[in-house]
Amino acid sequence: MALKKLKPITAGTRHRLAPSFDDITTNIPEKSLLTTIKKTGGRNKQGKMTMRYIGGGHKQKLREIDFKRNKTGIPATVKSIEYDPTRSARIALLFYADGSKTYIIAPNGLKVDQVVVSGPDVAPEIGNALPLAKIPVGTVVHNVEMKPGKGGAIARSAGCFVQLLARENGMATLKMPSGEMRSVLDVCMATVGATSNPDHMNESVGKAGRSRWRGIRPRTRAVAMNPVDHPMGGGEGRASGGHPRSRNGLYAKGKKTRHPKKYSDRLIIAKRKK
Repeated sequence: MALKKLKPITAGTRHRLAPSFDDITTNIPEKSLLTTIKKTGGRNKQGKMTMRYIGGGHKQKLREIDFKRNKTGIPATVKSIEYDPTRSARIALLFYADGSKTYIIAPNGLKVDQVVVSGPDVAPEIGNALPLAKIPVGTVVHNVEMKPGKGGAIARSAGCFVQLLARENGMATLKMPSGEMRSVLDVCMATVGATSNPDHMNESVGKAGRSRWRGIRPRTRAVAMNPVDHPMGGGEGRASGGHPRSRNGLYAKGKKTRHPKKYSDRLIIAKRKK
């Protein structure tokens, strides 16, 4: 999928890099797989604002995605490739041979009428889901489980993928999108291929109004606030505001935020690139 550069006929289209949606085959979602999203506006049940800069936005319906791929041995035909307003990757509608329907995250290169299947004995082809123990070393995968049966949690956004580097003693070594090398049980499921819409990272919204359509309100810079509102606020004129830090005083540059004795540290073979 490519991006399209719009003619600069308005200020909002001058710097706009928009998705071309060439890979989308239908704009009518499967009604049985839709759920209503109730927007909060950043408020909790008492009506108090607990998250700033959230509000408005277009109405959206949540597509129920099958992250587990646990219908083993039942072939499914790709009926359509669709847009999902709540995620960056495209989704694919599957019609199973037993009559059920599900959405999955669409791998890059998946086509309509293609047949995909999940299970331990299927071929490692694009769109098929199988345990890491059955996938050839060096294969690119996505939607990888961290715990068996819990559903895919790794590499689900647009253009992401994980590479299977090695297998030993029931553990599989994965190279994460961040560069981190990590061990996962080799009975965890993964889907072959990289996720769709790899050009998402190059998109440009072009204008502030498009962010408002997404439910994002304008963000106030910390140095523009008063001292009572932020540690970086206050000062005469355009003061820098001191060391970059968060609203509750934590340094924004250099401070380690990961717990020093996190349970999964033993699964990390090499840290991500700095």
